[in-house]
Amino acid sequence: MGVSASTRVGVLGGTFDPPHLAHLVLAAAARRTLALDRVVLVPAGDPWRKADRDVTPARTRLRLVEAAAESLPWAEVSSVEVEREGPTYTLETFEELAAAEPDAAWWFLLGEDVLADLPHWHEPQRLVEAVRFGLAQRPGAEPAASTLGAVPGLASRVDLVPMPALDVSASDLRARIARGAPPTPLLPVAVRAVIDELGLYRGG
Repeated sequence: MGVSASTRVGVLGGTFDPPHLAHLVLAAAARRTLALDRVVLVPAGDPWRKADRDVTPARTRLRLVEAAAESLPWAEVSSVEVEREGPTYTLETFEELAAAEPDAAWWFLLGEDVLADLPHWHEPQRLVEAVRFGLAQRPGAEPAASTLGAVPGLASRVDLVPMPALDVSASDLRARIARGAPPTPLLPVAVRAVIDELGLYRGG
């Protein structure tokens, strides 16, 4: 991959409302495929790209992510976006994280739906020039040419991360909890415990 650095770090950001098994599987697969020293989970503070729906308060989602990561020795959780006031921009997150480790090599881990949205991010060209992208690759799937060409230079900055297909989404899990369905292995036990303790996602 042409990257040489003393430390290799993956960053997995998201709303994490709630964090679920697919998030953790992507983090683990990227750690293995990209030889990462660790993966940093970054819950969004004010996810401006999801302003059309109610989002659980940031500090509550931070606690959920901490529960999801507590059994993974190679994972850590950053509150950088929760502490920042105003909209959450990935470029600012990278710059803040990289300031503490300027010699590290950085990958942002994401799915193709998120990468396809990259042109709508804040200053996407600067981000493409600063980091690499670990793109989740489902069995038998190849990223669309339109996705890789969405921002100039992006294609050469993408590394594929093979992972199993997992039929799980945060919205489905919220709906499942709201209707009182029994626990599912797609939701980590520690995360479900915090959800139950706080009474999250009840009532639709």
